[in-house]
Amino acid sequence: QVQLVESGGGLVQPGGSLRLSCAASGSIVSINAMGWYRQAPGKQRELVAAITSSSTNYADSVKGRFTISRDNAKNTVYLQMNTLKPEDTAVYYCNADLYSDYSGTLAGPYDYWGQGTQVTVSS
Repeated sequence: QVQLVESGGGLVQPGGSLRLSCAASGSIVSINAMGWYRQAPGKQRELVAAITSSSTNYADSVKGRFTISRDNAKNTVYLQMNTLKPEDTAVYYCNADLYSDYSGTLAGPYDYWGQGTQVTVSS
């Protein structure tokens, strides 16, 4: 079984910063990519940022403000969010595309999701 556990959400004033973390655990063999998505009330889930071993990708709305990074030894991805705006308010979900060991057999790659963490930007 693979689990993704997020942390770091909360309430912050406009212009403030938050750092999200997501740790993947379980019978992981290798991770192709990890990323962060968000979903605001009444809107579709959208990609915020993603990272592979060789590249990063950001939504236009967060470029220059958010930074994604990854600790491969810990199977953990981070999202540093600076200069937060009210429109960044959403539930943020961690995603991982990975291979796992299923009873001795290589399985995947499959997508896994975290439970989500609320980020609220408000004065």
